[in-house]
Amino acid sequence: MHIDVSLVGRLIAAQFPQWADLPITPVEESGWDNRTFRLGDELLVRLPSAEWYALQVDKEQRWLPVLAPQLPLAIPTPVAQGVPGDGYPFSWSVLRWLEGEPASAGTIGDLTEFATTLAGFLVALGRVDASDGPAPGPHNFWRGGPLTTYEQETLDAIEVLGARIPRRAVVAAWEDAMDATWRGEPVWFHGDVAVGNLLVRDGRLAAVIDFGTSGVGDPACDVVIAWALLSGESREAFRTTLAVDDATWARGRGWALWKSLITLAGNLDGDPEADALPRHVIEQTLADHAAL
Repeated sequence: MHIDVSLVGRLIAAQFPQWADLPITPVEESGWDNRTFRLGDELLVRLPSAEWYALQVDKEQRWLPVLAPQLPLAIPTPVAQGVPGDGYPFSWSVLRWLEGEPASAGTIGDLTEFATTLAGFLVALGRVDASDGPAPGPHNFWRGGPLTTYEQETLDAIEVLGARIPRRAVVAAWEDAMDATWRGEPVWFHGDVAVGNLLVRDGRLAAVIDFGTSGVGDPACDVVIAWALLSGESREAFRTTLAVDDATWARGRGWALWKSLITLAGNLDGDPEADALPRHVIEQTLADHAAL
């Protein structure tokens, strides 16, 4: 779907004329699920790029204000909700702008401190009353549900990749993840704890954004960052602060393998640079599994 400054300007002018004179600029790292534009100095406009992602708008509008006061870091604050218009078919959001840069080796001051802060945030999120929260489903691609949801997709990716991956080690780690059944009570989870959704300011984690895949269920999907960004001391600090059991950690490895394998399988004839992160995650995940 073609979403540009002109469309955003027309939607704002028609539905929120009080902001019609504010400048609109695309955000450099806008994301895949949504297109994001800065509106003036204090606001941003976030428009789903497809029907599946549009399911997340009502959820974020409903739950972000409930979660925010109970969390130790800033999260997005809804200011208004737009409706379809001017040829754009979905609901959309206006939120408060949050300052910060995406997490990376260049922006994080102390990775162990970062890992501890992130784990503390996830612990606080998991303590929020989940009794009425959204269960896994199409709105978040079944994050928080059983890992078996993606079993066939994972096995298909393993077959497609063949000798391009250490198949035996991958299968062993995947089978252990599948055996690590979750039997806990549903808790709040973020669903996409990735570097692009972690904002750093002055070297420290300052905000967590994009709750589109959030919900209540099994929080193992939030552990993937342990192999995508952390290592050694920082990974250990993350796990210790998070205080997850061995089964949750194993399922986290499963979520990491699933995403990395399908990414590689879908990029066989694509940009080799796009393989760097999923290959790194697979390597780190398998090393962690082998150390058991």
